[in-house]
Order: sequence, then C-alpha cells, then structure tokens
Amino acid sequence: QVQLVESGGGLVQPGGSLRLSCAASGIIVSSRPMFWYRQSPGKQREWVAQITDVDTPALADSVKDRFSISRDNTKNTLYLQMNNLTPEDTAVYYCYATSRFGTEYWGQGTQVTVSS
Repeated sequence: QVQLVESGGGLVQPGGSLRLSCAASGIIVSSRPMFWYRQSPGKQREWVAQITDVDTPALADSVKDRFSISRDNTKNTLYLQMNNLTPEDTAVYYCYATSRFGTEYWGQGTQVTVSS
C-alpha cells in the first residue's frame, strides 16, 4: 500500500524558509516522477514543483526563484525547500505521485502559513 506523509509545515514570517518532506512507502521515489502541489483557501489546487525519475526538476514560475525540489533516495523521501516565503505562499502543500499503472496517490497535506 502506498503512503505519502508530508511534514515540515508551520507558521513562518515573510522572508523566512521552510523545508517540507514527503516520506514515501510502497513506492520508490527514485523510480517515479514526484510532485508537490498546494491549495490555498478558496482556490484550486495548483502544481508547484516536480522531479522526474532522472532527477530533472521543474518549478512553477511563481516559485522557481525561491523553491527547490529534491529527493533522498536512501530515505525514500521527497523535499521542497522554500525560501523567501511570502503570504501568497500560504497553503496546504501536498505530495503527489502515480504508479506505473496510473494510480494516483496524494499525501494528507501539510499547512504552511506565512504571516507576520
């Protein structure tokens, strides 16, 4: 059974940093494209970042100069490093992956609040 468990969210002041983690089980993060999405109140869930199975990263324009995506294959964990956070980054952040058969998996999400 696949599980994606996010952690690392919290309250941070504007300009601060957080690192989100997504611990995976039942799926090997190095073998699949892995994604981060976020959802703010009243808005649709939006794509934030992805990393392919050959370690090619891609980030949304709104975050590409401030966020980075990586993974630790030894820990089977995906990360999202977020720097210079702004109130517009406030959202629930989700880890997402698909199996090779197309089954979708979402984590439970971790809340990030950027506020002074």
